[in-house]
Amino acid sequence: MQLFLLLLALFSFQAAAATPGEAINLDIGTPPVVIVKHSLAQRASRLVRFYDAGIIGLAYDGMVKMRDGSRLTLTQRQIAEKLIDNENPDRNSLIYAIAEGHGGQAYEPAARAAQIKRWKEQFHSGWWIEDAQGRWSIKP
Repeated sequence: MQLFLLLLALFSFQAAAATPGEAINLDIGTPPVVIVKHSLAQRASRLVRFYDAGIIGLAYDGMVKMRDGSRLTLTQRQIAEKLIDNENPDRNSLIYAIAEGHGGQAYEPAARAAQIKRWKEQFHSGWWIEDAQGRWSIKP
């Protein structure tokens, strides 16, 4: 079903192209964006327990990263790694879909910067965030 929707979007939907000076609309409602956001939302509740425990955090590049897996059992670590392995490609897909919705790959850097900014703003107090030097700190 998702493949059908993606193909339909690619072949029959004209994206609302933004002009270079326009701000990126992260809430653009193109079918690919909606599909990826749905996938991310379904996984979010399973990531929360690892964020709350300080096991994973938000990396500087906006991806989810293992911060401290030493307190996990092998099974818990495998679950966390699988969630991360599914989350990060979807995050990249969301950025790509937003850029495409604005007119193409030329908008990807702006879409990435805007989305990373939003993820950092939405990140909960007490969760771990990585800075540009790779140091982790707790969001106040």
